[in-house]
Amino acid sequence: MDIPYTTAARPDTGVNNPTLGIWLFLSSEIMLFGSLFSAYALIRGGADQWPDQSSVLSVPLGAINTALLVLSSVTLGRALSALRSSTHPTGGADLYGPRSYRLLMAATILLGLAFLGIKAFEWNEKLAHGLVPSTNNFLGLYFTMTGVHAAHLVGGILVNAYLLGPGMRLWRTEPERYAGRIAAARLYWNLVDVVWIALFVVLYVM
Repeated sequence: MDIPYTTAARPDTGVNNPTLGIWLFLSSEIMLFGSLFSAYALIRGGADQWPDQSSVLSVPLGAINTALLVLSSVTLGRALSALRSSTHPTGGADLYGPRSYRLLMAATILLGLAFLGIKAFEWNEKLAHGLVPSTNNFLGLYFTMTGVHAAHLVGGILVNAYLLGPGMRLWRTEPERYAGRIAAARLYWNLVDVVWIALFVVLYVM
């Protein structure tokens, strides 16, 4: 059974089904993170006292993590471009996808893991000094918001790892459909990137 509009654009929306589906999913994610940022604004706005956030959190570590995620979005975008610019898999080296795509996708995954490693170090440092979510409202929001974001990043890493591993079987038979999956994963990854930039500004800088 052929599923329609997996690569071709739908006449009613102008995009294919995977693109439409990922945008509908991302809209729910925007509402989720929007509610967290709204909670932060309401709690901070109603607080009589608020800690100096930049003295509680490590701004340099947050800036490094921001650079890592921005770079990972660049490598994922370049990976998709490398895949789309290659010829259809007809055998030889292209049977498992272009080498540049595989390297760039692997770099994206490694950058995401490096982000999580730094974030784990930050969390552990706070907990070791007795700074737990119940210490004050700011730390409660910090652990909640960065924890939800980290969970989304883990999900993105797992998806990218699958697409780089077992998922590449689709490249050998339906390259356009496989490229569409990478494009959808890229949209999700870009959202995670943008959310972190907002988190860095709100939690570390403001």
